[in-house]
Amino acid sequence: MAETYEGYCVKCKDKRHYQGEVRVSDSGRRMARGTCPVCGTTINRILGKAPAS
Repeated sequence: MAETYEGYCVKCKDKRHYQGEVRVSDSGRRMARGTCPVCGTTINRILGKAPAS
């Protein structure tokens, strides 16, 4: 299920609201990953540590 996040698009050089999915990186951080609605570039936003399981 995609949720709305706000992140910085490096290509547009502006903050954008985008639809993204939460993923866990290799280092154990939660990240919201989606695409910029204007240019289509991938946007990642780090949300914090994933809970230990």
